[in-house]
Amino acid sequence: MSGSEAEPSGGLGSPFDVTHAAAIVVDESGVVERWSPGAEELLGYRAEEMVGRPLADVLDDGSALPTALSDGRRDGEGRGGLVAVRHRDGRLMDLAFRACPLWGTVEKPSWLVVVTEVAGLRAWEREQAVFRGLFTQSPIGMAVVDPDLRYLLINPALERMDSVPAREHMGHRLGEVVPGLDADVLQREARHVLETGEPRQTHETIGPVRADPSFPRHNRVRSGSSYRLEDASGEVLGLCHTVLDVTSHYRARQRLALVNEASGSIGTTLDLDRTAQELAEVLVPRVADFVSVDLLDAVVRMRELRPGPVSATEPLRRVAHRSLQEDLPEAVVEPGEPTSYPEGWAPIECLVSGRPVLRAVVDLSARWIAQDPVREARMRELGMHSAMAVPLRARGITMGVATVVRWKNPDPFDEDDLLLVEELGARAAVCIDNARRFAHEHNAALTLQRSLLPRDLPEQSAVEAAYRYLPADMQAGVGGDWFDVIPLSGARVAMVVGDVVGHGLHAAATMGRLRTAVHTLADLDLPPDELLAHLDDLVVRLSEEVEEAESPHSGDVIGATCLYAVYDPISRRATFARAGHPSPAIAHLEAPVELPDIPAGPPLGLGGLPFESAEMELPEGSVVAFFTDGLIEAADRDVDVGFERLFFALAHPDRPLEEISDTMVRTLLPDRPSDDVAFLVVRTRALGSDDVISWDLPADPAVVAEARHRTGRQLAAWGLDDSVFTTELIVSELVTNAVRYGAGPIRLRLIRDRNLICEVSDCSNTSPHLQRARGMDEGGRGLFLVAQCAARWGTRYTPEGKTIWAEQPLTRAPWAARGR
Repeated sequence: MSGSEAEPSGGLGSPFDVTHAAAIVVDESGVVERWSPGAEELLGYRAEEMVGRPLADVLDDGSALPTALSDGRRDGEGRGGLVAVRHRDGRLMDLAFRACPLWGTVEKPSWLVVVTEVAGLRAWEREQAVFRGLFTQSPIGMAVVDPDLRYLLINPALERMDSVPAREHMGHRLGEVVPGLDADVLQREARHVLETGEPRQTHETIGPVRADPSFPRHNRVRSGSSYRLEDASGEVLGLCHTVLDVTSHYRARQRLALVNEASGSIGTTLDLDRTAQELAEVLVPRVADFVSVDLLDAVVRMRELRPGPVSATEPLRRVAHRSLQEDLPEAVVEPGEPTSYPEGWAPIECLVSGRPVLRAVVDLSARWIAQDPVREARMRELGMHSAMAVPLRARGITMGVATVVRWKNPDPFDEDDLLLVEELGARAAVCIDNARRFAHEHNAALTLQRSLLPRDLPEQSAVEAAYRYLPADMQAGVGGDWFDVIPLSGARVAMVVGDVVGHGLHAAATMGRLRTAVHTLADLDLPPDELLAHLDDLVVRLSEEVEEAESPHSGDVIGATCLYAVYDPISRRATFARAGHPSPAIAHLEAPVELPDIPAGPPLGLGGLPFESAEMELPEGSVVAFFTDGLIEAADRDVDVGFERLFFALAHPDRPLEEISDTMVRTLLPDRPSDDVAFLVVRTRALGSDDVISWDLPADPAVVAEARHRTGRQLAAWGLDDSVFTTELIVSELVTNAVRYGAGPIRLRLIRDRNLICEVSDCSNTSPHLQRARGMDEGGRGLFLVAQCAARWGTRYTPEGKTIWAEQPLTRAPWAARGR
């Protein structure tokens, strides 16, 4: 112990304190000379009963007191021991005594005997042992200072904490001899305790203690408390300041806080590169000075991975790194570039073994470092001294490695640091694997969706078209938006845009089924409202199948919106029908952009509700924009703002459609759209009167010859002499079929488009059927001949009856001849 140590026979509270203990004065022969009030209280005898009486009268036989007194020497040494005393009431008491000789003016010496109960003595001795142990053996640092805050006593624990000997504290005030400790704050708190008597608790932080190798070199955190020291009268003697080193607890709380923070800051997106960067941002600067995250090239390229060890030759790619310095002096490769490590480097050992590697002290002279001169030069230049590498493993698959190093922080990595980085790396690995799996599924869904969308628009003459399809960001996933341009009979064209509810593979597959259904229904030449009704029935059946099936998608809702339109370039009229889809925007050459009033109709999949259509005239050169809701809806703006921007993009319909489409993308879409966007922009064309001719014919067999004659003459006028024979044959068979099986009046129409189209209409709803006539049959070969001569043929129904049509390819399209 530094300083003085109190003896059991000394200070306040001692059971042998003569101010309150049982004190007796006896002469050399053991006769009582004085009997104190404490002795009366303890033994029950009054002073007048005991003074002049031998003390042995109240002692039990064999007591040590007579021997101790008779054997006493006049050298001032006291005597002590245990004695059995008979109380006045007769009970026997075990007491402890201390005796010391007294000298005065008398010739014979007297003895002062102080007695106390053994139990009280043992309790007091235990308290003293606790006090001594607390001061000398406890890890709690203790300092006693006087009212002027100057050191009086220092225990060994505080000497070790401060790395300053006790003798160097003496004469200095509290906190002045410890480097890095804020003495002003400490003394201000101590004076408050001296003035008020209220104990205070403080936290102290001091810089690295380099003089004591038993303490790490990082900052130390100490918890201090102070309380005032007073004597029995209440006079202030000074202050006791205790200190406990809580650095390990503080660092444990920091690590726990970092892990908790990482749970919310790692994996905020399903982007692989961003997740790796978030891991690096969490580790620097709170754990390391530099962090690099390298993933297997197969992970970055979204290839399938197999569980098991990783080969040392497996290609790696740097995906993220972070440094204390903005210029990244430690980096030798950039994110996105391939990287490799020689044998013996920690990242390679970590990948091959699948276990973390800790190199608390890096030996820059090691042979394995010399195998990479570039990294060796950087390490020597910066003074890298400690490194770790942890594998990024999730679900049994190693995906990469995170390497952390220190060069500016003087402390080496320890096992606690390794456990922390392992925990953070495991969290990041799960997020990276989730991002990898999501990206793989997203790419698969995107590939499926692109394969189901039209790669190019079909050739037709009714409209000029441009389109855009922009998938949502990876966070939202692939949606089910689609569009189509479908050529119809009679030079007409169908335009459709739709949006399936939901995202992912399921939505993309549903979109493909609906698109195929629309193509099939369009080939039947159904009116738009009837087509949507059939499509609604299909969606209802698909929903029922999903509900009945036990599959991962059994809880998904199948629904869609759709807008279907048919445009006739001959009449310049368009018919629209929509199922819960936004109306198209129409830009006229000489009028403002408008949203036509088309009956909304219910979304597909509700079932049992009717659909309505609307017909309107579209002058040649009008621009019609079909779009999904992702174009006009965005989180950062109102829908009305979206429509205003759409009108702005369509304000000049005479511009090229590609330029209009680019303007729509630029003004309406954010950099990372949260929903798929598909839109189709068309400019209407018109067939002139010189490209279409029609005749009304009576339902008379004799009119067949007249129809052939008129057809030949018109083809000659169009310069299509090569098609006369075939066309006359087709006209003859179609008119004959109408005369025999239809109902008048009959109309014959020829259309010169990209193909030569022949149409025969009547008022009957009887559907003709293609059949193969037998050798002896006199009829039944008409439609068979038409099918053999025409590239396409079919039947469409109108409110007045039906139309049978046939198309023949032309060697030179009239659009090309006119430069359209």
